[in-house]
Amino acid sequence: MAKDCKPFVFGVATSGENFTDREKETERLLRNFKNGVNTVLISPRRWGKTSLVRKAGSLAASDALKVVYLDIFSCRDERDFYDAFAAAVLRQTSSKLEEWLDDIRQFLSRLSPKVTFGTDPMTDFSLSLDLNPQSREVDEILDLPEKIARKKGCNIVVCIDEFQQIGEFANAVHFQKRLRSAWQLQQSVSYCLFGSKKHLMNELFEKRSLPFYKFGDVLFLQKIGTDHWVRYICSRFEATGKHIAETLAEEICRRVENHSSYVQQLAWLVWVHTTHEADREALDEAWQDIVDQNTPLFEKQTENLTTYQMNFLRAVTEGVHEELTTQKVIQKYQLGSSANVNTVRRALIKKELIDIEERKAIIPDPILKAWLQRELHP
Repeated sequence: MAKDCKPFVFGVATSGENFTDREKETERLLRNFKNGVNTVLISPRRWGKTSLVRKAGSLAASDALKVVYLDIFSCRDERDFYDAFAAAVLRQTSSKLEEWLDDIRQFLSRLSPKVTFGTDPMTDFSLSLDLNPQSREVDEILDLPEKIARKKGCNIVVCIDEFQQIGEFANAVHFQKRLRSAWQLQQSVSYCLFGSKKHLMNELFEKRSLPFYKFGDVLFLQKIGTDHWVRYICSRFEATGKHIAETLAEEICRRVENHSSYVQQLAWLVWVHTTHEADREALDEAWQDIVDQNTPLFEKQTENLTTYQMNFLRAVTEGVHEELTTQKVIQKYQLGSSANVNTVRRALIKKELIDIEERKAIIPDPILKAWLQRELHP
């Protein structure tokens, strides 16, 4: 790696030499993709889901297996979803403009689609179908990948990021039923569904009353181990003519609790503060930087919290992770009542400020936790 290359990548999907570990998860996804097994990938935000899916997809892709990626974060209703779904499937299963235009004529002509081109027709175009979500024409869109797979004699994996968005649509359960009823009958297409809001993804796929319960192989992404991170951090420093001791690399991991994106970001900041060999001073300066950089976001996330919600967070930062409904804890942290504690807990989970692990309330974002400790305990 050239010495002027950025040695650590964060905030975007990583690939190549920036992608570390995940061998077991990559192999499991690769096996599912090749064998047509539906996959559900669940983990907290910024643990590397997108990077993992793209890594497995790049290894699986061939003339016999086409991989489609679709991010539905900006989709606000069923119409948005159908337009984005159809456009992604058409574009990413064809290598030539004429090919996907032919697919539109063959499979969607009855729907009178409106196609808008950008500067590069092969990569920059949008599709508007103007569908009535209640019509049977919707089934033609959901069956599109199956029809294309049969036409081209291949299998297709459709990977949908931010899938939890469908839980926010109007008539969400009806929409989910429609998706599942169509997708579960397809023989040449499988799906990889993942998203960044863990509690919503858990509900979609673990709640027995919802349509996507038991939809496929559920993979709960775990944190990358310290040993892997230490080797990675040290090698990236060495590749750019700098050095960091293993003990200091371990400290980077410890401070951010092996959170993938933050490991990369903190390691980058330590690298920036290092001329030749990283030291404790560089780490402390980098730590201050990362907290300060995230402060505006944390201020926005907490500015409208109620007094009860802030008191709950203060309790968690002081090590109270369970028995929050006991009178002793309620009185010490002024949480109102046991019923109120449960209401506050649900609200903070929805805001993604806390999570529940093994029945314990935790703050999953290690930098947010450090910031709260600083703000609540000056």
